[in-house]
Amino acid sequence: MDTRISAADGAGQDQPEEQNQRQQKRPPDLREKIPSRDYAALVAVFNGVLATALLARKCSREPLPERVEPKDLILFALSTQKLSRVITKDKVTSAFRAPFTQVEGKGGAGELEESGRGHGLQRAIGDLLTCPFCLGTWIASGFIYGYIFSPRLTRTIASIFAVSGMADFLQQGYVKAQEMNHQI
Repeated sequence: MDTRISAADGAGQDQPEEQNQRQQKRPPDLREKIPSRDYAALVAVFNGVLATALLARKCSREPLPERVEPKDLILFALSTQKLSRVITKDKVTSAFRAPFTQVEGKGGAGELEESGRGHGLQRAIGDLLTCPFCLGTWIASGFIYGYIFSPRLTRTIASIFAVSGMADFLQQGYVKAQEMNHQI
């Protein structure tokens, strides 16, 4: 007796039981858990702020700066790195993140590891507030907007965070040197 199934008999089509088993083995699609629409809303806000800033500058009849000086780019990069870590990781600023995040554990020196909590926009904001790389783009944009409208004030504020960030690296180096001295 020939038990082969021809194409006309439904070859290649899964039986309901086989299909059900394959679906159970497949890991859940992580995109279902990601608040994509709410991420899109945050991107829309980001782009709306950008458009508003550019329009405001255009209406002021003062041209945009021809370029951002390399020394300012370095200053803004250092300050963006520090400020993004203060906002997303610092123990002291955890109170501001609390409505959107949950603590996962201890992070680096003076830092916490957190993740977004809840669903929808709450989760999307929590994910943004716990990711220094994600929030860094927003902060860098803020420094550039500030540079366009009020360069002196922006440089002053950026300098505070840049100096603090460099001091953090020096503190970490000091701690490592002390640890090495204790090993000798």
